[in-house]
Amino acid sequence: MTAHINEFVQRRQKLMSKMGSGVAIIPAAPEVIRNRDSHYPYRFDSYFYYLSGFKEPEALLVLIVGEENKTILFCRDKDVEREIWDGFRYGPEAAKAEYGVDAAYSIQQLDEWMLKLLANQKQLFYSLGADPAWDVRVTGWMNQVRAQVRSGVFASRGVQDVRQLVDEMRLYKSAYEVDLMRRSAIIAADAHRRAMQKVKPGMMEYELEAEFLHAFYRRGAQAPAYTSIVAGGSNACTLHYNANNGVLKNGDLVLIDAGCELDGYASDITRTFPVNGQFSAVQKDIYELVLAAQTAAIDKINPDHHWNSPHDAALDVLVQGFIDLKLCHGSKEAVLESGAYRQFYMHRTGHWLGLDVHDAGEYKQQSGTWRKLEAGMVLTVEPGCYIRPAENVPEHFWNIGIRIEDDALVTESGAEIMTVAAPKTVSEIESVMKKNV
Repeated sequence: MTAHINEFVQRRQKLMSKMGSGVAIIPAAPEVIRNRDSHYPYRFDSYFYYLSGFKEPEALLVLIVGEENKTILFCRDKDVEREIWDGFRYGPEAAKAEYGVDAAYSIQQLDEWMLKLLANQKQLFYSLGADPAWDVRVTGWMNQVRAQVRSGVFASRGVQDVRQLVDEMRLYKSAYEVDLMRRSAIIAADAHRRAMQKVKPGMMEYELEAEFLHAFYRRGAQAPAYTSIVAGGSNACTLHYNANNGVLKNGDLVLIDAGCELDGYASDITRTFPVNGQFSAVQKDIYELVLAAQTAAIDKINPDHHWNSPHDAALDVLVQGFIDLKLCHGSKEAVLESGAYRQFYMHRTGHWLGLDVHDAGEYKQQSGTWRKLEAGMVLTVEPGCYIRPAENVPEHFWNIGIRIEDDALVTESGAEIMTVAAPKTVSEIESVMKKNV
């Protein structure tokens, strides 16, 4: 068993201490057909991987808490013939030794074993609704256990969402996770710098996206963390633009929202820069406004503030800027109350980050108040400004879309910006772009 597997053993132990008693069922993600007999590249389920460290499909993790605590992994059989076609698979015997579980069995024996494991359990921990196919299977097991009532067997009468317990755990990153996220951030930051050095007027958006894929894979990332956004000119005013098939024109800005996944952990960076390497006066004005908003937000990332503090700080700066630029009219209070600013800034300033790009964890407490930021949490900081053509907007602002996004680790004293290596100020960006190769 490798040293980092202890990380997953400790997570299982922590979850089991939260359960109190009962049985938890956490299935792996299914393989998905792309077309005909071709599959999408397999990506494990984040919850299953968080607790098991196991990356193969056709697997399930069972945790039992009672008189005797036990962790059981069900996985594919060792099959040398199938490995010729599909690659290495552990098999139960090797998986037990490698992943630190108490027992491992063939996935082919799952139905037989689950009837035994679910019998006489007071509580079932399972995420109903997450996967309809597994819902049907788990319900079938429970019904078969209930059918044994005359034999003195009882079944759990309640189902608790196991993901809710794991969500709170995933919100606080361990030293192992932080190390992976720093490395993921460094790879993604290098990719953004590469894009600034490679871009040229007349290039296609997908050509610039290819530079990101090159930078990700050559540094060991396994995949983009999400579909990359490479949005030139007016395309940057579409928040989730991902066609990436436009021409990058001289005089336009290009907004790139792209991060990579390293051993499951995501980075998430957005940079906006001029295709020709030089901000125009109006582009610079908007860019400096968004950067000031991000700086104000980052200043609020510490354990003295709550989740929404960075957003409030960024919004305050943006609204005043919109008024100064005559994009919005009236007092700051009036613009905030009316929501007129939403014409130019319509999203929030961040989200949790980790195994998922929009990672697990609640943003509010049960009381309805925003939760406090605490050391070990990781979030993005991404204010923006998107100016579409409109009658109430001066024409020289039209089709400017700018977003600046970094990944922040909350520390005891403030924030560590893990993506700091990606050029961000006007002077840094223009200096890098003068060195285009």
